[in-house]
Amino acid sequence: MDKVNLFLASIFAAIAVAAGAFGAHGLQQLTKDPAIIQTYQTAVQYHFWHAIALLLTGLLSPHGQAKLNYWARQSFISGLVCFSGSLYLLTYFRIQQILTVKWIVFITPIGGIFFITGWVLLGLSFATFKQAN
Repeated sequence: MDKVNLFLASIFAAIAVAAGAFGAHGLQQLTKDPAIIQTYQTAVQYHFWHAIALLLTGLLSPHGQAKLNYWARQSFISGLVCFSGSLYLLTYFRIQQILTVKWIVFITPIGGIFFITGWVLLGLSFATFKQAN
């Protein structure tokens, strides 16, 4: 098992749970705007799912190619930062009514591409793995 992936997955999952708890309890105190709340919930949902993806990458690492697993991990982490991170920032900017920060919406799809890339690399890691006989 890849201890780095498992450690990072645990940290990212803990942060996702904390972010979800804040969204469920604290965010409603800051805004009643359903669009802002939905944006935040999307960030938390993808954050948590990709923390699980990191966990899977670590647990299944003995069954895949190390180099592809490594790049899958890097893609998942980059996706978490770009996708969920940009949505968390967008939520903050909307609550603070900072309207001049429109560039942030261009980072979110880059995060989505990183997520897709991570899944493809993880799949290739297992599909191309040659087991010793």
